[in-house]
Amino acid sequence: MRQALLKIAKGIAAGIMISIGCAVYLACENKTVGAIGFSVALLIICYLKFSLYTGKIGFLIVRRDKEYFSELTLGLLGNAIGVIICGWLLSYAFPQMRSSAISLYDAKLSQTFLQTIIRAAFCGVLMYVAVAVFSDKNSPIGILFAIPVFILSGFEHSIADMGYFAISMQFSLNAFGYIWTVILGNSIGSLIISFLAGSKEKNNGLL
Repeated sequence: MRQALLKIAKGIAAGIMISIGCAVYLACENKTVGAIGFSVALLIICYLKFSLYTGKIGFLIVRRDKEYFSELTLGLLGNAIGVIICGWLLSYAFPQMRSSAISLYDAKLSQTFLQTIIRAAFCGVLMYVAVAVFSDKNSPIGILFAIPVFILSGFEHSIADMGYFAISMQFSLNAFGYIWTVILGNSIGSLIISFLAGSKEKNNGLL
């Protein structure tokens, strides 16, 4: 039980950081600056070894064991808890931020299923690359480039989208289905690029 709670706690910590990234992006009129600012979230997650689903799923290619699967699932639960609670708090503290989040919410739910899967898969590719470069080279360069690229390209990140939806305070069955579609797409993209790269990386406890 203690280990399970620790995995959830590390996921919550990552969710908190992603919600801060969402806040930075929504608060910046210049979206390029906001996208670069979002990078801080993943930098902290990687350096402090918090558990972010989108940063870990690609390593399932080489970590095919029950323990790692437990880290993924409980970490994802923690991500959702952290980002949703923080999103609600941000919505209350910054009403103007909620208006921006509502616009994003409406735009995202207007996408087709296939559009969402494709956008999420490309985000998954970049998330894997960012974390793999950090893990292998101990360098933040992958994060500093990959995160702004996925945001400015319009690719979809499941945990960030949870954050935007929480800040918007908009909830529906369509939104619930959308988030699971993005989780699927993120997973597909990350696993494919990891497989193609022939990664031997064991993740070294990262994320």
